[in-house]
Amino acid sequence: MAFFTPAEYAARLSATRQAMQAQGIDLLVISDPSNMAWLTGYDGWSFYVHQAVLIAPSGEPVWWGRSMDALGALRTVIMSDDNVVGYEDSYVQNPDKHPMETLAALILERGWKAESIGVELDNYYYSAAAHACLSTRLKEHRFVDATGLVNWQRAVKSTAEIDCMRRAARIVEHMHQTIVEQAEPGLRKNELVASIYAAGIKGVDDCWGDYPAIVPLTPSGMDATAPHLTWDDSPLKAGECTFFEIAGVYRRYHCPQSRTLFFGEPPARYRAAENAVQEAVSAGLAMARPGNYCEDIANAFNDTLNRLGFEKDSRCGYSIGLSYPPDWGERTMSFRRGDRTLLQAGMVFHFMPALWLDDGGIEMTEPILITENGVECLCTTPGGLTVK
Repeated sequence: MAFFTPAEYAARLSATRQAMQAQGIDLLVISDPSNMAWLTGYDGWSFYVHQAVLIAPSGEPVWWGRSMDALGALRTVIMSDDNVVGYEDSYVQNPDKHPMETLAALILERGWKAESIGVELDNYYYSAAAHACLSTRLKEHRFVDATGLVNWQRAVKSTAEIDCMRRAARIVEHMHQTIVEQAEPGLRKNELVASIYAAGIKGVDDCWGDYPAIVPLTPSGMDATAPHLTWDDSPLKAGECTFFEIAGVYRRYHCPQSRTLFFGEPPARYRAAENAVQEAVSAGLAMARPGNYCEDIANAFNDTLNRLGFEKDSRCGYSIGLSYPPDWGERTMSFRRGDRTLLQAGMVFHFMPALWLDDGGIEMTEPILITENGVECLCTTPGGLTVK
């Protein structure tokens, strides 16, 4: 059964329909599993095949997907059984036909004729072949790019969503504590990652752990000069840094946080980078309050970092919340120069002031909640470099 109240789902649907109307969209086809879950409660590992949620100007949403996954939809969505529609299995990964043929037929069957259809064109889960098939079958319809339309409705979190993210924060705190307790020179990286996974999935107290949208990113030494490497069986080494970019997850709500571990005394350049990042983060957090813009945080962070002799040429934060692989970001707001998105209470971000140096990397990041009066760091994990 869906986790949130019927009233909350109704509010989400109403906000989405208002956005559809503003863009002249009569029928919205949602293929992003995060958006599908947010609107209907659907939760299943089925996003490797074609599936969607359809939103019309009135009535319940309609879930469409593989027939065997329709059974999971019946278990998780808010809609009546009549609005769960499955296509038969011969359409799955078959070069001779495409599932979108059945979606086009469903749209015509439901009477949605000669209307504009919004689709998420720039999305991991909506392929070029899918769009070609759907638009060919529905030649009388006008297609509109609705990428991000639902994502932006998710920007301000409800009280219930924030509670989920607070629970995820407790989980990632536990994961980082596990790293501090178990990491030591000579321990194989894969063994430590196994412990990280165990801590994350076991959870803390009544906060059970869901699976993360991104696997633990745990590069060491020169590998840590790059941001997105994972692990192998190499042993941890003294005199070497390892950063851990991980997330606690509760009911698909993600709370990512990074810390950097160093065995032995860090070189002076690492200490200088640590101090610079911490001072720059404080400057950014001072700008994190309702009424300011996303770029205000980035500008304060970067100005301070540059003054202290360091540069970061990528964004330093992004919106987070409910997500599925391959990304725990919401793909909307970013902390970067030029992003004039107005900060509002209830927005949650991963403040990501990572630095990749010429001989390693430093990641000391914070999940933050914009409050009525300013900002709250969701985690209590000790800051700075972790030295052991």
